[in-house]
Amino acid sequence: MIRPRLSAQRSPQRPASPGAKRRLPQINHKLAALGAAVVFAFVAFGAVQLFGDPSAAGPRSVLALEPGSTEGDAPVVSFAEAAEDGADMQHFGLDELPFAGEIGEIDATGELRVAVVESPSTPINARRPASPLPRAPIAGLTEPGPNGVLPIIAANGRTPAQAYARPFTPVAGRPLISVVVGGLGFNARATQQAIDELPPEITLSFVPYADNLQTWIDRARAAGHEVMLELPMEPFDPDADDTGPQTLLASATSQQNLTRLDQLLSHAAGYFGVTNYQGARFATSAQASAPVAQALRRRGLAFISSGIGQRSALNVEAQRAGLPTAAADRIIDVRREADAIDDQLLNLEALALQNSSAIGAGFAYPVTIEQVGRWARDVETRGYQLAPASAVLTARATRR
Repeated sequence: MIRPRLSAQRSPQRPASPGAKRRLPQINHKLAALGAAVVFAFVAFGAVQLFGDPSAAGPRSVLALEPGSTEGDAPVVSFAEAAEDGADMQHFGLDELPFAGEIGEIDATGELRVAVVESPSTPINARRPASPLPRAPIAGLTEPGPNGVLPIIAANGRTPAQAYARPFTPVAGRPLISVVVGGLGFNARATQQAIDELPPEITLSFVPYADNLQTWIDRARAAGHEVMLELPMEPFDPDADDTGPQTLLASATSQQNLTRLDQLLSHAAGYFGVTNYQGARFATSAQASAPVAQALRRRGLAFISSGIGQRSALNVEAQRAGLPTAAADRIIDVRREADAIDDQLLNLEALALQNSSAIGAGFAYPVTIEQVGRWARDVETRGYQLAPASAVLTARATRR
């Protein structure tokens, strides 16, 4: 780097005699040192622009540049001193160096500080790295099922709801906000985007019919997300809303629904709980809901309902069975527009402030993933704590 220091006092030059031989012009060591530093800066800047830095994602470092060797006793000068001596700064192109972005500025000590910065190569919503969750299934928490394994409570009493939930430590005095993004597994691009770009505190919910479901759940947990499994339930208009061949029906017998439930739950392992997909008709039947809620409780799972009403027969029977349960307070993307989603997220903040917690649910639309990612980046700066859905469920159960 170029540092100012005291230079030797200049001796006055004697006038040349008429007959003296003409000497070569004296090298101005100050300007030579300055020129070497600037050339080095340009070479470094050009190399970065030409070859890039594949690991760069922002300011990488601040380089303090030193002049190359000229003479051992060459004085070291600051830019301010050089300017006072009449140096032509434009001759070296210093006025062309950008002072924001790739190149820094000359600081108060006269140092040329160069910050090497590249354009971001990661998405704007790229989340911070998170510790992976344990790979599923965890020993002692499964038994054979029709399509794989079924969740069970371990011999020591540990439940899948406890084992597969994302660890969380609440901050005293901060309202909790959780968002569940569902419908994952069908669209590979949207599913990967949600896994990669959303913060690990966002809970991800998967469709049981998805191809390679276990692989998707493994990827989500490796990225730090806790996951849920969606149970297709009978809607009011089955012709308009196709919920698949294993839909739980309000008109089915208990045994028929329990057989379908085992089919659904055994498609994969690693989820801490389940949520409904559709289900407006099924949720009105206490007779159909009660056996399902009791079976989920016996398997040590949790249940978070979405869009079927907090006082539906399904929610009432879940509470009666002792099933850990909560209901989403808002569907954030009823209107698939960025402004409308932002409004619903703000509503979640207001509800959390009023009730100490709030749960929002949305679908894996690109606009939903984009807006949730943007909102989640700074929600904690406003005094809230972003929490996985399991943590909000636990906090609500504690307050009951």
